[in-house]
Amino acid sequence: MIPGGGQPDMQQLLQQAQKMQQDLAAAQQELAETTVEGSAGGGLVKATVTGAGELQGLVIDPGAVDPEDTETLADLVLAAVRDGNAAAQELQQQKLGPLAQGLGGMPGMPF
Repeated sequence: MIPGGGQPDMQQLLQQAQKMQQDLAAAQQELAETTVEGSAGGGLVKATVTGAGELQGLVIDPGAVDPEDTETLADLVLAAVRDGNAAAQELQQQKLGPLAQGLGGMPGMPF
């Protein structure tokens, strides 16, 4: 038979899990509302991306537009979007990394 002290530990564990879930939801909301910028070609193309990885805007300097060379422009756009996504992933790691580590550190949880 388990002593009566076993039940409060489960309650505390559930409270910790609920707090982590709330913290995770708040961090995800913050990421969705935060924007980062990626650029390419020395700033000729700039991509604005949310911390959740959603492309929000794209600015192309007229100097980057050459009707005879659309491949370079396409490469600059891809590079700017990738740069923005990399910045978004870094932001995600900063915001969500500590929370994910906390989930793995909870006793009895299979993470």
